[in-house]
Amino acid sequence: MPLMQLNVDGPFPASQTKDALERALAATPAQAPVVICIHGYKFSPQVPQHDPHDHILSLDPGARCPKALSWPRGLGFGSNAADEGLCIALGWEARGTIWQAYAQARLAGEALARLIWTIKRPVHVIGHSLGARVALSALPHLSEGAVGRMILLAAAEFRSTASVAMDSAAGRSAEVINVTSRENDLFDLMAELALTPDHGASRTLGSGLGQDLRGWCDLQIDDAGTRACLAQLGYTIPEADKRVCHWSPYLRDGVFDLYRTALRHPEQLPIGLLKHLMSDAPAPRYSRLFRGPRTPSLLSFSRKASS
Repeated sequence: MPLMQLNVDGPFPASQTKDALERALAATPAQAPVVICIHGYKFSPQVPQHDPHDHILSLDPGARCPKALSWPRGLGFGSNAADEGLCIALGWEARGTIWQAYAQARLAGEALARLIWTIKRPVHVIGHSLGARVALSALPHLSEGAVGRMILLAAAEFRSTASVAMDSAAGRSAEVINVTSRENDLFDLMAELALTPDHGASRTLGSGLGQDLRGWCDLQIDDAGTRACLAQLGYTIPEADKRVCHWSPYLRDGVFDLYRTALRHPEQLPIGLLKHLMSDAPAPRYSRLFRGPRTPSLLSFSRKASS
């Protein structure tokens, strides 16, 4: 069983989860990876037309949407290889207003922590947008070594909350690759204007957390220097062709080659190597949004809002 679809209800996994999960893990070799995939805003397992299990969390998405790209297949699941491991597609209630979904994401993080406790082996996690908030919200509830690696894609979360999560037992032992892009700047700005952080005012993770933490690496995939370094490692990611895109970190060509190796073969992409190769001064915020002819009023507003 390469793919297992699970849902959480608030801070708890669905009632039938434990037995089904135990059967799936019993059929998964001990050394094979267990990867949990977490969707972001506007999905709901309870609403058929917005079901993530028929979209990005499916091996074969049925949704007719250009963004319905299979994460499990991109990460190497569905090949029928004996050692491909187990992919857990985690659904949670992410519809309603952005404020409702932001609050639900924290509760889903508690459910994720309960799920990981049940798994009883190290897991890797990948989450997009508010799915990254779900992932980070789980860390303070887990023990050291419970999470191996996390990949956060255009995270809809604040640096202050991430710092608290990384200062937990599980956070200090985890490795986090924070995938950012200047294409997401408008979404980061809207989040900062609309949402209230759990742990004091700060910018979102689109601005990076910095490379001072041992296990944290900011990876700006639309930065020319970053792409050049990744190309040297064998991961070719083309130049971004949009000014604004919230889904770029999983829709861009070549990114899943990188994520698949990072999660399945972390020894081939040590976090220290990634941190060493990444630019100390990636492209600044709004540099893509205001490239070319500028609108002074918008530029002035954005600088004021982010100061």
